[in-house]
Amino acid sequence: MASAAETGILEQAGIETAWELVETFSGMPRWRPDDVNAAGDLIAERLRAMGVPVEVHRPTIWLSVPQDASVEVAGVRHRAKPPSSSLSCPEGVTAELVYLPSQKASLRSYTKSATAFFGAAGADLGDRLRGKILLTEGFGNPALTAIAHEHGAVGLIAVNPGVDIHWGTCTTIWGTPDLDDLPRKPTIPVIAVNKETGAALIAEAEGGGTATIRTELDEGWFEQAVPVVEIPGAEADFVLLHGHYDSWDVGVGDNATGDATMLEIARVLWANRGDLRRSVRIAWWPGHSTGRYAGSTWFADAFAQDLDRACVAQVNCDSPGCRWATSYHQTTCMAEMKPLVKAVIEEIAGQTPIFKRPNQAGDYSFNNIGLSSFYMLSSTMPDDLREEKGYYAVSGCGGNIAWHTENDTLEIADRDVLMTDIRIYLLSLLRLVLPEVLPMDWRQAAAEFRDTLDGYQEAAGEAVDLSPAQAEVEALDAALAAFDTAVDGGEVPAERANALRMGLARILVPLNYTRVPRFRHDPAITCPPLPVLDVCTALGEFDAGARGFALTQALRARNRVVAALRQARSMVEAAHA
Repeated sequence: MASAAETGILEQAGIETAWELVETFSGMPRWRPDDVNAAGDLIAERLRAMGVPVEVHRPTIWLSVPQDASVEVAGVRHRAKPPSSSLSCPEGVTAELVYLPSQKASLRSYTKSATAFFGAAGADLGDRLRGKILLTEGFGNPALTAIAHEHGAVGLIAVNPGVDIHWGTCTTIWGTPDLDDLPRKPTIPVIAVNKETGAALIAEAEGGGTATIRTELDEGWFEQAVPVVEIPGAEADFVLLHGHYDSWDVGVGDNATGDATMLEIARVLWANRGDLRRSVRIAWWPGHSTGRYAGSTWFADAFAQDLDRACVAQVNCDSPGCRWATSYHQTTCMAEMKPLVKAVIEEIAGQTPIFKRPNQAGDYSFNNIGLSSFYMLSSTMPDDLREEKGYYAVSGCGGNIAWHTENDTLEIADRDVLMTDIRIYLLSLLRLVLPEVLPMDWRQAAAEFRDTLDGYQEAAGEAVDLSPAQAEVEALDAALAAFDTAVDGGEVPAERANALRMGLARILVPLNYTRVPRFRHDPAITCPPLPVLDVCTALGEFDAGARGFALTQALRARNRVVAALRQARSMVEAAHA
């Protein structure tokens, strides 16, 4: 149950300040750069009016801003939307349509994406797609675009599942590109159409027809506002609460409600700053939608050393407080934070959450630094209600299919649900900034590693021996058990316990969520657990000539995992000595 200190602060949270921002943003489109800056400055004005100091950074970041799109087939022009980062092609690209039905499978890794989407038909895509326009079901997302691009297609049409067309982004590049990222920049036009238009295009494709895609986007460097609040506690270590304020159109459920949640939390925490042990930073990002998380990525790059040295955890605030979103069965959370989040949601919402592993999405721009993380999606509508309404799955807005459309308006927000989510976010933060000892439970992560390695070993069979990694997990878990017992018994000073728990994040989060080195950014395609070992699940796909290369990769991956686990265990043992 909430302590007296927590309760005293929780009772100060209200809905009016938050709801006023939701109502204001419901009349402010926020995807074009000038409009985004106006919204960022408005957030800063609201903060200052409440007496909360705010610094507005103004970095120049790379954006791709959709303007218009269409597809013409059999002399009829149909409405479409270009996802951010599509090639801008106002003059049009004309080619034969090739329809491949989507298998609607989740991507497991980048290298197997074609077969994941299209099954056996994905094996010879180069022969089928070269010089053609790929037509398939889905959203105009990075994975589909990568498939089309890499197999020689000259365009991609994604058929959305409903009557509306959803905005999105189609690049795998995370944030502003660097020189190494640029080869992955999409070089083909991509559009999304609704289900009715898709049916007409599929019929044309089955008859060997052609189509003309036209896209218009503004791409380049734009100065954008990044409001950041620093709420000082007694200690310099801080928690980062953040979310995006740019949106598609007026974007009420994604993410005006999140912006309002952070505004109210800033007000409450500032008023109680004298009671906080640790500090809190609250940041509102531009470039989420048109820059593939360019705002949060800029912050991660610009303040990397500060985050590495002093950030306790990051908490993402995206799409809280939406209509009908009364369930917590898709709560995003890393393993070590699950006990904290579980207790908070049980206390505030009266539900036991069901957790999901964080996707490579939603401004999780800090995995490569190694920050323990939770939330992105929190509340959502119950599955039975979604099925009753005939809704398909979307990635925000509390499950409302207004997500990323012009229909994400004021009616998508719910005052009561928003108030519940504000309290959940606030109590979660308090449990990171008030206690003497940080609450991360790294044995939960060790248990996840154990299950992951067992699965990879079963998939690899005798071809790969993962027992050295499995032995290191057991040794790490044993060291953690002894350390946690010593912490609970007061045998380890809080300062040392906290340094250890933060230090473990710098090793184990990148190990479990990234492939590339620290301080770089992985492609925007979700990684499996312990991703460098994912090759173990694919050994059967390699012929005799290539199998040795795959086994070499698996051996090198095992070495990386073993070394990281051994380093983590050594840190635990040294902190306990």
